[in-house]
Amino acid sequence: MSVRRVVPNVHSDAPRESAAFYGLLGLEEVMNHGWIVTLASPAHPGAQVSLMAEDLTAPVVPDLSIEVDDVDAAYEAVRASGAEIVHPLRDEEWGVRRFFARDPNGRVVNVLSHRR
Repeated sequence: MSVRRVVPNVHSDAPRESAAFYGLLGLEEVMNHGWIVTLASPAHPGAQVSLMAEDLTAPVVPDLSIEVDDVDAAYEAVRASGAEIVHPLRDEEWGVRRFFARDPNGRVVNVLSHRR
């Protein structure tokens, strides 16, 4: 299993204002589902931040997202470790397969793969 990208998720009740702020630093909108907006650097597209008021299908806004090449293998490894699964492994309507787990610091991590 390998990591493709890591994206911090900022819980924001003011996504427009937050997007404008991060725009001052050179980030541009690359995805907007209404409840989540992702901004990226045009020069380095892997440098991203997501702004979320809520999560569409999960009970909490995750602190960060980690995209992996094999989410099923990641799920089995995390589950076998005894870590708390906050949101079960599932296919989401917007094209990702994901789950949330709580890390040892109490942070919620969204682990995902894009479906092909």
